[in-house]
Amino acid sequence: MILRQVRDTAADAEAVQQIARAAFAALPDTAGRHDGPDAAGARSVFRLARTRHLVRTDPQGCWLAEIDGGPVGAVLSLRREGVWILALLAVLPEAQGKGLGRLLLERATEYGRGCLRGMLCASPSPAAARRYRLAGFTLHPAMRLAGRVDRSGLLDPGDIPVHRGNATHRHLLDSVDRRLRGAAHGPDHELLLAHCEELLVADALAGSGYCYRDGGGVRLLAATSKRIAVRLLREALARVPEGVEAEVEFLTAEQEWALDVGLEVGLAPQTRGYLGLRGMRPPAPYLPNGALL
Repeated sequence: MILRQVRDTAADAEAVQQIARAAFAALPDTAGRHDGPDAAGARSVFRLARTRHLVRTDPQGCWLAEIDGGPVGAVLSLRREGVWILALLAVLPEAQGKGLGRLLLERATEYGRGCLRGMLCASPSPAAARRYRLAGFTLHPAMRLAGRVDRSGLLDPGDIPVHRGNATHRHLLDSVDRRLRGAAHGPDHELLLAHCEELLVADALAGSGYCYRDGGGVRLLAATSKRIAVRLLREALARVPEGVEAEVEFLTAEQEWALDVGLEVGLAPQTRGYLGLRGMRPPAPYLPNGALL
């Protein structure tokens, strides 16, 4: 078995995706999922782009494990201003139980040496929970909200304007990120802007915040106050097309404001894995992007 860095090629990006798809296929958080072909295709395109993006920005944090020349495991990680983030850790089912996951995680954590804070989104897998807890992460149980939006539950938005954002808002986005999690997303905003349908921005006396929306999914939301966060989430859900299922992922107990909004519009909550944090409390109000945190 050898470990090598992931290359910025279509072949390596596809190999990472195939490993992740096989590793997560039977897990409870994915087995009951019924994405339409358009949503599934968009997720696939984003994950391929995410891999190549991280290989370019954080090559020393992205590794493949190979046996007899074939890829059997992958890890993707990144560093953003003192925060180390585990974006993916996956091993093919037939190669699990042989220590490959531990070796890949060790190689990725070497890249995060010196970072005082860490973040990850974990599946419900008991093996994953054990591995991340031993690595020093506090595991916060998370929920997923999903369903068709009941528009009668969308309350009057009040006096906080929300408008579409773009790359010119990077200063505002990074400022909000640093306040909530101690680090900006930096170049990750370029990836999100390229692959999400909309960036929504609010900037008022009550505070600032932003939200990425794509189809029915809320892909990332950060705000300096719950009032701004609620306004952004309601606006994002109001823009979900008719007939499309809405989805809000990785809510912890600190995000009750988001749970309340979801229940108001008829979304159903279910438990879904963990938000793992090291050296920090859950950012709030904040809804992470599972692929980039």
